Formats: sequence, C-alpha cells, structure tokens
Amino acid sequence: MAERSFAREVQDLRLGEGDTFRGEGILAVTKALLQSGVSYVGGYQGSPISHLMDVLDDAKDVLDELGVHFESSASEAAAAAMLSASVLYPIRGAVTWKSTAGTNVASDALANLASGGVIGGAVIIIGEDYGEGSSIMQERTHAFAMKSQMWLLDPRPNLTSIVDTVESAFELSEASNTPVMLEMRVRTCHVHGQFIAKDNRKPTYTLREAVENPRRDLSRIVLPPSVYLHESEKLEQRWPAAIAYIRDRKLNEFFGPEQGDVGIILQGGLYNTVLRALQYLGLADIYGESRVPLYCLNVTYPLLDDEVAAFCIGKRAVLVVEEGQPEYIEQALNTILRRRDIATKIGGKGLLPMGGEYTAQVVTTGIEAFLEAHSPALLGNHLPVPTAAAVLAHPQVAALRDEVPQRPAGFCIGCPERPIFAAMKLVEQELGLHHISADIGCHLFSILPPFNIGATTMGYGLGPASASAFNVKADKRPISIMGDGGFWHNGLATSVGNAVFNKQDGVILVVDNFYSAATGGQDILSSRAWNMGRKTNNSIVNAVKGIGVNWVRQIDRTYDVGKMRDTLREALTTTDSGPKVIVASSECMLNKQRREKPLFAKAVKSGQRMVKQRFGVDEDICTGDHACIRLSGCPSLSLKQTSDPLKDDPVAAIDNNCVGCGNCGDVADAAVLCPSFYRADIIHNPSRWDLLLNRLRKSVIGYLQRRRDRRTLAFA
Repeated sequence: MAERSFAREVQDLRLGEGDTFRGEGILAVTKALLQSGVSYVGGYQGSPISHLMDVLDDAKDVLDELGVHFESSASEAAAAAMLSASVLYPIRGAVTWKSTAGTNVASDALANLASGGVIGGAVIIIGEDYGEGSSIMQERTHAFAMKSQMWLLDPRPNLTSIVDTVESAFELSEASNTPVMLEMRVRTCHVHGQFIAKDNRKPTYTLREAVENPRRDLSRIVLPPSVYLHESEKLEQRWPAAIAYIRDRKLNEFFGPEQGDVGIILQGGLYNTVLRALQYLGLADIYGESRVPLYCLNVTYPLLDDEVAAFCIGKRAVLVVEEGQPEYIEQALNTILRRRDIATKIGGKGLLPMGGEYTAQVVTTGIEAFLEAHSPALLGNHLPVPTAAAVLAHPQVAALRDEVPQRPAGFCIGCPERPIFAAMKLVEQELGLHHISADIGCHLFSILPPFNIGATTMGYGLGPASASAFNVKADKRPISIMGDGGFWHNGLATSVGNAVFNKQDGVILVVDNFYSAATGGQDILSSRAWNMGRKTNNSIVNAVKGIGVNWVRQIDRTYDVGKMRDTLREALTTTDSGPKVIVASSECMLNKQRREKPLFAKAVKSGQRMVKQRFGVDEDICTGDHACIRLSGCPSLSLKQTSDPLKDDPVAAIDNNCVGCGNCGDVADAAVLCPSFYRADIIHNPSRWDLLLNRLRKSVIGYLQRRRDRRTLAFA
C-alpha cells in the first residue's frame, strides 16, 4: 500500500500523438518510457523516485496492453542485473533506484553490464538525492558513470526536456552499445508542467521472443580475455559513437547571445536555478531569455571537447555551475582548455561552495561575484537581490529563534516503533548502556531525542553486520537493529546469515511494520496484506530459523511495552549461545490510518455505530514531571498550562492528532510513572443503549462531583 495512489493520473498514459500531457516529472518519465518502446522496467523504491515505482505499479493495465513487464526488484543490485536482458537481445529496458545509496548496492552488476555492453537500449533512472533535503551521505552519481564508462544525462527540469532526454537515452545507449544513466534530481521528479505526447509503442522485439530464441555470445561475457577487449571497445568504439550521437542530436543546449566576454557552463538539472539567479541580477527575463551565454550540459558525461572549446574561445572567463564535489566537470574543462592552449579562465568552486545544495540564493551570490571580477559592466544597476538575512536579523525573529526549541525529526503519531525504543530505554536503566548498531529506515529516528539510541549506521540491512567486530567474550552483548525492508533487501544473508555462520552472541532486533514504510509504504515479502500481483505473508521468523537461528522471539503487538522490555532483557541475559533474534511486529500507523480512515468515515456517514478510542491526561493527577514525554516522544503528547495555583510546571496533554494507539499509557504503566492517563471511547451514531448509559453515567458522576464540592474547604 503506497503512500499515494496514481490511479487517476495513469489514465493519461494512454494519451496519443498531439495530445497535451499534464502532470509532474515522474509521470512524464513513465510516459516517455512507453513512447520509447520499453520492454521491461524494474527498480527499488527510495526518495526521490519512489513515486515512479508507484506510478508503474498503478499503471499495470496500461503496461499489460503494451506487453511491458514490470516488477519491484528485491534490491538495486537485482534491478541492475535485470538489465542483462539487453546485453544479447535488441530489447529496451529501464530500471530505477535512489542514488547514491542504491548505486552503491548495484555497482557490481553495473560494472559488469558496462563492461560487456548492450545492444538493446538500457537506461538507469537515478533519483539523485543530494542536498539539504537528502537523508543519505552527500555523494554524486558522476563518479559511478566515470569509473564504469556509462553515459550520464542530467535533463533541464521541464517536462518536454525530460521526455526528450528519456527517449534520447535509449537511442544513445543503442548507438554506443553502452548503458545510460539518467539523473533525476528531487525538484526534477516533482516539477509540474505539460508536453505534447506521442503514441505509445509496443516493443519491436518481445521478451517472449528472446526466451524462445536464446542467444549466446562469448565475447559479451565478462571473463578474460573478453574483458580486455571490452576496455578497448569502450575507448575506441563506444566513446566515439557516443560523442557523435550527442553532437549530431544536439543533446546539449546553448542559450543567450552567441558572443560575450563571459559565459556560464552548467549542469542541465541546475538550469532553472541559474535562470532564477540571472533574473535576480537583471540578466534574464521571466521567459528565460538570458543576456549571458549559457552552455547547458544535458549530458554531463562524456563532455564534448569541441563544443566546450568552441564555447570558451573568445571569452575572458567562464563560470562552471556544478553542484557537489569533487568538481569533476570543472577539472575536465581545465584539462580540455589547457590541452588546446585556450587562455579562458575557468571559475567555479571558490566562487561557489565546494559542497551543499545550490539554491537560488547560493547561485546568485556566486554568479554576482564572478561577474564583478570578470565583467562588472553586465551587472549595471540591478535591484537588490532577495536575501533571507534581513528576515533572520529581525528582532522578533531572533527572539522567536531563541525561545522556540529545535524539534528533531521523529516518528509519526502512533508509530509502533516508538514503544520498542521506550522499552530499550527501560532495559538500559536496568542493565546499563549497550553498544547499539542502527540501520536505515524509520527506526533510525531513534538516534535522535528523546531516545538517543544507536551508535553507527552502515547501510540498508547492515545493522547486525556492523556489530560483527564485537563478537567477543564480554559482560554485555551488542544490540543491532534493522527494519523488515532492510531484512529482505540485504539483511537476511549479509547480517543474520553472517551472525549464524560466525556464531555471534549478539541481539538482533528486526522492526517489522509490514511494509517498506520509509520509502512510501510499498509491500514487501513479509507484508500481512494480500497482494494480487505478488507473494506476501512470508514469515521473517521462519526465514531466520531456516538459516540456523535457534533463539527467536516474535512479538505481535509492539505497543505492549512491558512485554517488549521483558523480551529484550531475556535476550541480553540468557545463557543460550548464538544470535538472539527478536521480531517486533505492528503495522505502520501511517499506512493503517490511510486504509482505515476512509472506511471509518464511510461507515459513520452511512449511519453505522462506530467507536473511536482516544487517550487523554487528567491534569488534576499529572504531576508535571514530563517523564512520559521523555519516554514516548509522540508528537501528539504535548504540554499545557494548568490553572492549579499549586503547580508551577505545565502538565502533559494529548492533542486532537491522537490516533488512540495507547503507547503513552503503556509506557506510563511499564515505567511505573503515574496513573494520569485515561482512555475515552468516542461513539459515532450512538444506539439507544449508549444514550441511556451516557445519561446514567452523567447523573452518577454529577452527583459525586456535587458531593465533593460540598465537602471542599473554600476560602474567600
């Protein structure tokens, strides 16, 4: 169950020649794949291309009509290996994943694919997750393209350019017998616009034809002596063929005047940002007409030496706008110009930051500094450049910043993972600190306050593997954590299998929330939901037992903090040898609410009696020590001032976002905190019995309240 349905939007994928297609970048990519005659598509979800997988999943009927095979791959490596279908057959295939984390996983298959080469177009759509909104290490895909000699495309962020680039990527791949990587930045994935559609194309050569007419070519297999020939092919045949195609099809674009004292060379994905910066400086209009010559690299690897030289000749200086580091393009440009003895100065890093996201503010500052140094006349008397500095310096904003505490990213309201870490804190109180290896997924938020759990994060499904070095005789056992998504992605063999093989004595906690929740709620092998197109309901417990784990505990309701605490304590203190695996299962609350809320609202509207549980805090009982908040951290658990003159501190309060998971009350009970939590049942469309019972309760409670008031001492 993905976080968003594209059931309506995918109908537009049937639009034909001359129709206007409207939507966001991800949908444009899907339409471009169908217009290109793709035969198969695979991939692994992850920001910012999760929605591409969701669109393809929702578009099953459209894909079936065209004979396109689609599947969600078990990992990025599985997706990359899928492209082997294009090595020997004239079949177009595309796969997608989040970079660079996913490209790391896929690099083995990619290197082999690039070595042997392809005859059918093979395109890898890379979700380039770089910048302040990223959740991974700050690296670029460019290095992978260079090391394996794959071509890297970075289209301008508008739908027409995206579609044209996808179609050109297949043609470039076939023209040069090389896999092509197409980089989709976060903003490119979600930019909205329109383009003129073409008819969808059925594959000219089908997968069925390939299976029924198998081929074999020893020269394409990555094995000596073929690998030495592959290296020569890359340099002597594939590279020149790619250069010729890029040049003849004019994949890179020129904007602005043909001549000028200065110019800007930029990555295609940064085109909109550079144009906005030039607008701020009075050097471009709202229609994109620039007064500065621009060389837009929709293909960032390989570079075309002749185009670069032609653009730079006659200019005093050229600014390279290249996001991230190392500065691959800037280094290459310097090499090209020096080899040809062209004296044009190259500016880039230094005027622009070495690392970090190139926002409009950052790029504006860099371009302004470049022009002041090399062509100040261009700047003239432009309006002041917008800046956030004045807003941040305002006294009221500064005061607000000092008063309002930072709120770290955390679990969703009602998340079933929160009680797991509350239980871990309670065990920590009893047994002391333990080394904890964390993993990729929602549970990684436990590293932040209020839990502050976890020491390292090495990769998806690698939490237990990263505790391997601590397999020594000691008074304490290491603890490692991974999610169900990471378990099926890489964790079963690399982490659990490794622990069994090496007789590790640590504790492995598998957080099972029924989905690949961190990537958008897609189904995985152990999802409890029935999926028509996939085999779900595969037990994690059976899987770990199947590879030799003897000590396994299944907890089917993580909100039972007491049971979680006791099971963790048992795992850390048992005399049994070998890895101890705890599978802590409860459905992701976000997905649960997406499924149940519409059904609940529909039932209420139809007049059915429906009960909704809510939790609250009795402020008369609450002492205001806030231990419940420190052990829960739920966003719906907050503070409020009390009218009680005997209480100095604000009391705990639960707001209207509460989903009734009961975690706060369970934590309070397991931690022996206080009895101030209560549960209330909100009844929609009450029955006569409900109304009668409500009146009876009100009268009894009213009587007791009046009786108490009569006995209360009052002071004038």
